[in-house]
Amino acid sequence: MQQPLPPPRQPSALDHRYRGEHPIRTLGYLLRPDRRRLAVGVAAFVVKHSPVWLLPLITANIIDVVVQHRPERELWLNAGALLVILVLNYPMHLLYVRCLYGSTRRMGTALRDALCRRLQQLSIGYHTRTSAGVLQAKVVRDVETVEQMTQQASDMGLAAVITLIGGLSVIAFRVPSFLPVFLVVVPAAALLVMKLRSRLRSHNESFRQEVEQFSARVSEMTSLIPITRAHGLEHAALGRVDGSLRQVFLAGVRLDLLNGRFGALAWILLNSLGVACLAGSALVAYHGWLPITAGDVVMLSAFFTTLTGSMSTLLSLAPVISKGLESVRSAGEVLEAPDLENNAGKDLVERVEGRIDFEGVGFAYEGAGGAAVEDFTLSARPGETVALVGASGAGKSTVLNLLIGFIRPTTGRIVLDGTDMATLDLRSYRQFLSVVPQESILFEGSIRDNVTYGMGDADERTVRDALRDANALEFVESLPDGIHTVVGERGARLSGGQKQRLAIARALIRNPRVLILDEATSALDTRSEAQVQEALARLVHGRTVFVVAHRLSTIRAADRIVAMEHGRIAEIGTHEELVGRGGVYAGLQSKQSA
Repeated sequence: MQQPLPPPRQPSALDHRYRGEHPIRTLGYLLRPDRRRLAVGVAAFVVKHSPVWLLPLITANIIDVVVQHRPERELWLNAGALLVILVLNYPMHLLYVRCLYGSTRRMGTALRDALCRRLQQLSIGYHTRTSAGVLQAKVVRDVETVEQMTQQASDMGLAAVITLIGGLSVIAFRVPSFLPVFLVVVPAAALLVMKLRSRLRSHNESFRQEVEQFSARVSEMTSLIPITRAHGLEHAALGRVDGSLRQVFLAGVRLDLLNGRFGALAWILLNSLGVACLAGSALVAYHGWLPITAGDVVMLSAFFTTLTGSMSTLLSLAPVISKGLESVRSAGEVLEAPDLENNAGKDLVERVEGRIDFEGVGFAYEGAGGAAVEDFTLSARPGETVALVGASGAGKSTVLNLLIGFIRPTTGRIVLDGTDMATLDLRSYRQFLSVVPQESILFEGSIRDNVTYGMGDADERTVRDALRDANALEFVESLPDGIHTVVGERGARLSGGQKQRLAIARALIRNPRVLILDEATSALDTRSEAQVQEALARLVHGRTVFVVAHRLSTIRAADRIVAMEHGRIAEIGTHEELVGRGGVYAGLQSKQSA
């Protein structure tokens, strides 16, 4: 029984939205639903972080109370105010984490959701051109980088900005005559510190390259272990790794020494400038050049170190933010990829009889020198088995991809039960289609999960019937957990024949009207092939079937065999007819017999 199409999901945050705009605008759009939470989070952060810039002011007040013998009540008021702010840090920090970190996680989830849904919408042509590893990195690593950037920019950036604003405001209110000095000296000191740090970049890059080279050596060593063991070359393999390992050690020691040297210089520079600020403000107070108190001297000295550190933090965030924005652009490459399978507004397929007509169909891959398929005209009747044969590159796989709808004809048309497939929603058409590929694709899960993929409501009897018809029930029942046995990643715990019979069971349980067998037995041994062929005989019964086979012996019973050459149909007929003609098919037959 056919399964109904799942209801359309609501569009995610970036669907049909990303058009290559600046990454910050993309982030703003993603965070927009949480703008109130973000505002609350920032307010909570201001309160929780206020002791950092209020402490020097309160310290100055307390020192002045002591030095000037002002009323003791002022001392307790200042100390009490600081304690209240310190106690508020705990609830305000929790509120900040809940609001801002929660918003960041929701943003990352929305971005991953948009990427995953876009990957499902992009054409098979896009996926064949783009590495699966690259796409996985975009969904996992790039989004994680964006989350880390947002969190670090929030934690460190907010702290630095609030400290700068608070500190400069206190100075402007308490000692306005010193404000111009801080506006010049603090950025200059921070730039000097960053200048020292930037000189380490080339050395960090060198160390990273040595580590990558060592990683490549280890990967090479592990992949060659069978050959290394077989020829007794363990010593030579270890020698290659040892050389690279020594380079990593030397580069690491050099980097540590440079980090220590520049770290010490930066610390000395920053604290020397702090001493200069302390001495300068003390000198001003001592001679009475400006109306500042002893408490102001301590406050200015403390603020110099605090504000310089905040400036350095802001400058150090530049690479983190740059890396995060580059990850947004990387995700945008998928989100704005135009190569979509367009099904919007097209007719749903509610019933399939199985008549398929290729009318002068041609297809040329982008950038290819010529057409992969040209003037392909063929009519398949409901319930007929059509086999496609030919040398590598003859166009067989392209015809199958056209039939599935992975690619669209560049010339001609394909007609399903009298309706041009260009007008149909191919997702609904594929509900009536099953494919058994050359290499069965299984996922980490139970046998039942793999057979009923997308059909979670199938009862156990239906599953067992499908396994029985696929010649798989016997071996499944011999497994420790039966149909609930976990097959391992990509079916690693099963043999090739077992995996292929599960693929046939997956096709059978869907009761398809159109069936595609893409060299379904070419990778199997003789015994496994016999079991799979017996299962396939049950699967093809009463269905329109297109078969691509490398072993011609497996297609002798096909109703018609289409021999292809250079993207065109060379001849059509039964096995006996084509052998008698002595054409392309007969030539392939004689080569295999030889």
